[in-house]
Amino acid sequence: MTTPALEIQSLNAWYGESHVLHGIDLTVQKGEVVCLLGRNGAGRTSTLRAILGLVGKRTGSIKVNGQEVIGMPTYQVAKLGIGYCPEERGIFTSLTCEQNLMLPPKVGEGMAMTVDEIYQMFPNLYERRSSPGGKLSGGEQQMLAIARILRTGANLLLLDEITEGLAPVIVQKLTEVVRALKERGFTIVLVEQNFRFASKLADRNYVIEHGQVVKMVERIELEASQEELKILLGV
Repeated sequence: MTTPALEIQSLNAWYGESHVLHGIDLTVQKGEVVCLLGRNGAGRTSTLRAILGLVGKRTGSIKVNGQEVIGMPTYQVAKLGIGYCPEERGIFTSLTCEQNLMLPPKVGEGMAMTVDEIYQMFPNLYERRSSPGGKLSGGEQQMLAIARILRTGANLLLLDEITEGLAPVIVQKLTEVVRALKERGFTIVLVEQNFRFASKLADRNYVIEHGQVVKMVERIELEASQEELKILLGV
């Protein structure tokens, strides 16, 4: 067996006194797309943030390409080749689209996409390359947030709610983008509430509830698990 891109065991995490993750276990193999499903507040985003050390106290084990990162500062974890696209996108609104693309430092080896490759993947960004980030539409801002981490050389992408609030035509575009990135060899962890979007892409789905993994569903098991998933993910 090859070393997993990401391996989490017995992960507990806190924000101050608030205990938010209660023994998360999950594995992501290199080249996989894995989705974290669950209701709001279940602990999916906190899992991504815990990988990068963006929570308070952490216990357990988080290995990136076999290297333990519990106790590492965030900047060192990122240098292992992780690209994080947060739910709030975090683009610089006063900088142009292209300036946003050129800003991030290199964090990985061999996976960095050129600006031309990014414009080929995201034609809208080429058209808006001179526009300030704050003038882009929500869909364009989301594309920019994803495109920016592709410039860094990261090969493990953590994408948080990238379809939230976007029009169906943009969601379809993002489906094509994730598929293209998988074909290029990227490893991707998606946090999603849009189950229709996630189910088309994920090799495996982990359902998180109250800071714990309560169900793992392989792609081939999706059809048979529909009713259980509706209960677990229903409001």
